[in-house]
Amino acid sequence: DRSVHDALCVVRSLVKKRFLIAGGGAPEAECALRLTQWAKTLVGVRSYCARAFAEALEIIPYTLSENAGMNPISMVTELRNRHSLGECFGGINVRTGAISDMWKEKIVQPLLVNTSEISLATECVGM
Repeated sequence: DRSVHDALCVVRSLVKKRFLIAGGGAPEAECALRLTQWAKTLVGVRSYCARAFAEALEIIPYTLSENAGMNPISMVTELRNRHSLGECFGGINVRTGAISDMWKEKIVQPLLVNTSEISLATECVGM
């Protein structure tokens, strides 16, 4: 029942916004990296908030790896390293238990999922 509901939600997301992006925590890891880099250019409270937001985004790949029975700390560390080396599509492949290129593996997700995730998180922070 839950799987059918999840599948219908994916179809609804694709109907609303017809774009796919890499899955496996790759978008969150890339956004976290860019936010961390940006935070280094800021000072004071703004820098702290940007870093905290970046850390919060890394909870997504952490939870993904934890739910797949992997070591989440080592997976997120490796994911962070890969993204800092320029592998922007690197994500957690739960089938192989390693970081791999999500586009090559054809592991994708609807764009609407991530835009909603970031919009809601930003609204929450603004409260």
